[in-house]
Order: sequence, then structure tokens, then C-alpha cells
Amino acid sequence: MDLETVLVLQGGGSLGAYECGVYKSLYKNGIEFDILAGSSIGAINTSIIAAAHNGDKDIPAVLEDFWLSLSENIMYSDPVLSLPGISSEKMRAILFSSYSSFYGIPKAFMPKWFMPNSPDYLLPYKWTFLYDKTPLKKTLMQYIDFKNLKRINVNNTDKNNHNKNGNNKRQSRLIITSTDIQKGEPVIFDTAYMDIDVDNIVAGASYPFYGIRWTEKNGKYLWDGSLLSNTPIMEVIKASPQKNKKFYIVDVFPRSQEKIPENMFEVWHRSRDIIFMDKTDQNIEMLKVTEKCINLLKKMHDIINSNDVKIDQKTKEKLQKLDEDYNPIIEKHGAAITDVLRIGRKEKDLHYLLEDADFSKYRIKKLISQGEKDAEHVIAMNKEGNQDT
Repeated sequence: MDLETVLVLQGGGSLGAYECGVYKSLYKNGIEFDILAGSSIGAINTSIIAAAHNGDKDIPAVLEDFWLSLSENIMYSDPVLSLPGISSEKMRAILFSSYSSFYGIPKAFMPKWFMPNSPDYLLPYKWTFLYDKTPLKKTLMQYIDFKNLKRINVNNTDKNNHNKNGNNKRQSRLIITSTDIQKGEPVIFDTAYMDIDVDNIVAGASYPFYGIRWTEKNGKYLWDGSLLSNTPIMEVIKASPQKNKKFYIVDVFPRSQEKIPENMFEVWHRSRDIIFMDKTDQNIEMLKVTEKCINLLKKMHDIINSNDVKIDQKTKEKLQKLDEDYNPIIEKHGAAITDVLRIGRKEKDLHYLLEDADFSKYRIKKLISQGEKDAEHVIAMNKEGNQDT
């Protein structure tokens, strides 16, 4: 069975810069992806990667330029930040994220209180959002050539599944997630079935707990995909059930933390990490059980239908009816997960409640650098056969 290599990127606000660094390392090591899947900021990153790949551009350069252009060049002097019990590094991060929360991100989010022409400006109790995404849409239009996110033919042999410049480089399939507000169901945008536009992308990056405005698209009201699944592995399996998968997962929220929270801010912080960290282990175990059952069914099917087994006509007719149920099962659940490589931030990294709202150039550069280093380490360990999967 064919093998697809899949990159899965999570939501996490400014922590998406860490994913940028991880991708730079993966690219440098020659790792290419058949499927790119993401939620929230991960949807934005995968969209930029897919469009640049399908347009045969310098993908890491485009992605890093997006993040550096999004960042704010704000500086505070260390003496001002030196407070008892708080390192200057952490205090700087707190000030940066507070600045972003009040003033917004000029190329991404406009605060409602800076929009005096809004009809309900003087009626804040009627507000349904705190930040408007119009600046983000304009920025994405600069970095994404949407003709490279048109619907593709996922048939490997089809010439339309290659880059527009005519070379033999396969196009990457893009899968991004959002949440239907009214139905509480996932809404998936997939270039195997549709063209993806800027509204599809920002629909999946509308995190309501930070007050980011929802997106109305095709009669549906959409919020952030991370509300239902911040690590959309199952969405990929459902969308492409017939090919085996090798997954690369970038986890921007630390899985483990030895320190017990000491105040309510740390309680909220740790609970947020647990809510959004990668929790796909159980799903993968269930898929492996399903895989074993499917393989057993295949063996039984092959034995029964072989010429070595002598059966009467009446029994053969019964088995033919069972084939009608067997084939759909194989088509929908025939793929296996062959490998999972996780690259993630650790507790030792700078870690605090509003870390995902820090868009300072200082922090964005550090996240990119950390992502590169962590990815290089995981790749090296995997080559040595020591990486847990």
C-alpha cells in the first residue's frame, strides 16, 4: 500500500513561530509532505507552506518572512524589567503579550476599541468579538498565491497533481479545520474536494476565548478548529483512509510539567496546556487495533476466495453477499499509521499564561530558533532509531 507523509500543525497563536522553525529543519533535511494539516495558527502555517510548495517557491523563506513581518519590533530595557521573583526574560514576555492584547497586531488583529465606526461601539455588552481579522486576511493575501490552493486530483498518476511549472514535484494536499458554531461539528476544508480561499483559512483561526471574530462562510458561522481538535490526525485519516500514513506532529504545548501550580494564573496556564496538547495516543492505539482487525479480515477474505478452498454454490452466494460489506470497510478503514514523530516544546522553555499572545520580534525569533533546534534533535534521534513513536 502507498505511504503518505503527513505534517500536522496545532493552534497556539504566536507559538506558531515555533512550528515555522520546525518546518525549516524538516525542509533542510529533505522531508517533503503529501498532506499538510492544521488547526488555528497551524492552518495558517500549513496554507502558506502548501501554496509555496505548489508554486515551487522557497518555502522556509516565505514562511519565516511571514512571521517576521507579523512580529512587532518593541523593546523594553532590562533595568525596567528587573522585579523581585520574576526574571527579566519572563517579565519582558509578559509586557510584550500585554501590549499585543491591548494594541492588537497591526498585520493580524484590530482591537474593537480602535473601531469607532462600529454600529455597536458604545454598546460593549453587545459585542461578540474583541479583535477583527481583516488585517490578517490582507497579510495572507500578500504571502499566499491562492491559485496554488486550487482543488487537486489526489490520483498519483494524474498530471494535474503536479506543480504548475511542469516539473515532477507532486502537489501537497491541504486539510484545515474549523468549528460550526451552531451545530458544534467540525467543518473541514480540503483541496482534494475544493479550492481554498482566504476566508477558509481565517475561519479556522477564530479563537473565541481570546475574542477573535468568527467567520461567516457559505451560510455557516465558524470558529477555531482547535475547539474540537487541536491536533487533527483523525481528520486526516478520515479524509484519506486508503493509504498508510507517516505522521510528523508539532506539539507547541508541553505535555509534561513537574512543577505543581502555585497560583490561579499557573492553574489556568497548566489546564490550557492539557486542553490543547497532543492527545492522539489513544486514537492511534484504537487505529492500530482496527488495523489488526482489518488485516485479519483481509486474510480470511483471501483464504475464502482462493481456489484452494472448496465450497458449494449456496455458500459461495452467501460469501459474495458478505463481500458487499467487506469492500466498504476496507475502503474506509484500510490505512495504517506506520510511524509517528513528535516534535514539541518542553517545560524548560519560557512558559507562562499569555505566551501565545507575545508577537514581539524578540520572542518570534527565539521561537523559530528553538523549533529548529528541537526538530534537528528529533530527526537525529530518529535516524539512530531512538525516537519514541
